[in-house]
Amino acid sequence: MSSDAIDHQVIVVGAGFSGIGAAIKLRKAGFDDFLIVDEADGVGGTWHWNTYPGVAVDIPSFSYQFSFDQRASWSRVYAPGRELKAYAESCVDKYELWSRIRFGTTITDAEFDEDLHCWRLHTGDGAELTARFLISATGVLTRPKLPDIPGIADFGGVTMHTSRWDHGQDLRGKHVAIIGTGASAVQVIPEIAPMVERLTVFQRTPIWCLPRPDLPLPKPVRLALRVPGGRTLTRLISHTYVEFTFPISAHYYGTLPIAKLAERAGLAHLRRQVADPAIREKLTPRYGLGCKRPGFSNDYLATFNRDNVVLETDPIQEITATGIRASSGIEHPADVLILATGFKVMESGNMPTYDLRGVGGRDLEKWWDDNRLQAYEGVSVPGFPNFFSIIGPYGYNGSSYFALIEYQVRHILRCLRQARAADATLVEVTEAANDRFFQEMLARRDGQVFWQDSCALANSYYFDAHGDVPLRPSTTAEAAWRSGHFDLSDYRFATSGR
Repeated sequence: MSSDAIDHQVIVVGAGFSGIGAAIKLRKAGFDDFLIVDEADGVGGTWHWNTYPGVAVDIPSFSYQFSFDQRASWSRVYAPGRELKAYAESCVDKYELWSRIRFGTTITDAEFDEDLHCWRLHTGDGAELTARFLISATGVLTRPKLPDIPGIADFGGVTMHTSRWDHGQDLRGKHVAIIGTGASAVQVIPEIAPMVERLTVFQRTPIWCLPRPDLPLPKPVRLALRVPGGRTLTRLISHTYVEFTFPISAHYYGTLPIAKLAERAGLAHLRRQVADPAIREKLTPRYGLGCKRPGFSNDYLATFNRDNVVLETDPIQEITATGIRASSGIEHPADVLILATGFKVMESGNMPTYDLRGVGGRDLEKWWDDNRLQAYEGVSVPGFPNFFSIIGPYGYNGSSYFALIEYQVRHILRCLRQARAADATLVEVTEAANDRFFQEMLARRDGQVFWQDSCALANSYYFDAHGDVPLRPSTTAEAAWRSGHFDLSDYRFATSGR
């Protein structure tokens, strides 16, 4: 196969905002031969799959958008999911990407052709696609995590995961059980509680829930966003809020007492919202704020004041045909079972969502299992040439995904531009550069919140199978600077046949 016979110069796997952002920047940089593939039948990624009642972004909308395509028409400070889905579609329209997306295409595995310096991707329908460069934009909130509970297959009612909501089900007057009290549950529980006959919430670990400064955007604010400089100022204020909410408070926990102040605010919010002292005690976290993803809601906690809402904190013993039995022996009847059990975030088979084999048949999942999750600047892994991840291990720091997507794509484009200038067909991060970066990330973690003793009680998906937390321990400003200034000599560039 000659280079002319390769299907595409770049294939991007994933049509969420990571894939959309990569495609927009690829085209702007003159890399016009690309294809986006996605197993879904529409764009938006997380916002395509998650349509449950109450779904919304959990940081201000002013930060949750591309810097180069800012909207002035958000309906609220925290935009609902349907507006994020519409924003994704509008970006695809504006940048003319529809013809570059192949929907309903599941990538099952990819292998690197060492002779031709290209990736061979295999699809679920048995087809093969080839690309010089492969960009993984599958995200981490992709694969629903189903609980391993005895009897779950025997439940006789309706079962659905929050990320695969069945809108054909009418919950009015039903007995509903929901397992999980994470970020999705915080949004869906207040929405469905008023319509159901009875809602039983099964909580393993209480979530830190903070008040959310959310409100409809009044007309004067929307007009201000259209004034020159208005969006820039609003975005700066929003970014500052987001930065202090997680990246600074979590990664500099040992230096700055921001998390402690936020914990006080969270406990005060709990006291104001929940009337019953016994229920309030059950909803009180026993771990530090930041050990796991917090929730932001003005009505989640107050939902437990309702007469038709039951908070069950005893472990689940089994699921029966008609309900859920707790370890106390009490069985809670249910017509509908909702699994708010999150996603396979740091687990094998999720980053990426397909088998990947690099040089010498090296399997990425096994390599990570053997060597711990790691990627140079969150983007590249040695032994996997021409492969780039958007927000891979140590790429996410808790800031806006959009900001990090743009920085990670900037990193990738620096590599691709250098390859184009050198007429190179292979780009691979060196072992030395990857090791140096990985050791730097590990050396910084003592100051993070995750390593305080109470985090052992958090049951947090931030922790992987090795006990690491592969989040980037840095500010967003540092991540931005490094994406444009890393040393290109950290990569090896070569040309096939030379």
